[in-house]
Amino acid sequence: MKVIIDASNVAHFGKGNDSSPKLANILSAVKALEDKGYDFVIMADASLKHEIDDKEKYVHLLDEEAIEEVPAGNNADHFILELAEEENAKILSNDLFREFNDEFKDIQSRRLPFSFDGEKITIGESKKPKKDKNILQHICNDILLSIESKRWEVYKGKEGIEFSPLNIAKESIIRMDKSQQDGVGNKIEGLFSKLPMFDKVMDMVEDVETSAPYVIFVLVHPKDYKEAVKSAGNISVTIADRLRLDKRPLIAVRNDLFMKPGTFELNILYSDEVEEEAPFNVEIKINSHDEVFIKKNSRNIASTVAGRMGSWKFPFVAVKPDIILEKPGGI
Repeated sequence: MKVIIDASNVAHFGKGNDSSPKLANILSAVKALEDKGYDFVIMADASLKHEIDDKEKYVHLLDEEAIEEVPAGNNADHFILELAEEENAKILSNDLFREFNDEFKDIQSRRLPFSFDGEKITIGESKKPKKDKNILQHICNDILLSIESKRWEVYKGKEGIEFSPLNIAKESIIRMDKSQQDGVGNKIEGLFSKLPMFDKVMDMVEDVETSAPYVIFVLVHPKDYKEAVKSAGNISVTIADRLRLDKRPLIAVRNDLFMKPGTFELNILYSDEVEEEAPFNVEIKINSHDEVFIKKNSRNIASTVAGRMGSWKFPFVAVKPDIILEKPGGI
């Protein structure tokens, strides 16, 4: 187990109004974690070296890099929480970090409380993670945010339109027609005057006789997938006929975990903007309680990511149990 010692919080434990934070508290925490065989790092804010009772020894530990200071310009609590999330670590602290509850998930499942009896520290257990009722959506959202951070474009519509083959055709026609009339720059600008090469997509699709130079990703809940696939041909013909296109659009139906049953969304791209491969594969670390459920839905996660970023092929999704993520519920 990895543990971040919140040095300022530990040192201030039991401090009276007229006393200083105690270096001995930090050293007791170090010994307790070493006895448990845990990996740990001691993080302190810059002000602690001016307040601690044994300044000479504390500064020596800083110089030896046994204690690390939060980089200047950072809020110490935020920095510790961010580091714990990045390193998948626990935090030894009695601070509840309430002001960061909106930014960091289930902080109390990371926090190890403690108490002192004289100079002896007792380390408690972190709370079990809260059950995440929308865990699949949260996993997909984290993946898509990671993709966006690498400058890949991701479709974000999640409200959903009432599902029916007719509504899919109507919404496709409305969006493409509006794009042409408004001269919108985005993905389908000049759709009917610009005909880029379609070879890249066509090489990957067998038995397609006629195709337009763009792809319509239809994003549906898994329960509506079969009906959407069954109706894809008629949807394509209807769109081509109503817009008087020479070639029919390619309809790519994708299971999408953001969609509620009975709703859909559309991600419309030029054929030359569709990715042949996902930009990277996905590794999900999960507690053992949710491992089976996430593995069962790994293809739906891959489908959601592929449809949202406009990738023809699904990313590979690996699900691995992580004992740091105690059951039930967190990712």
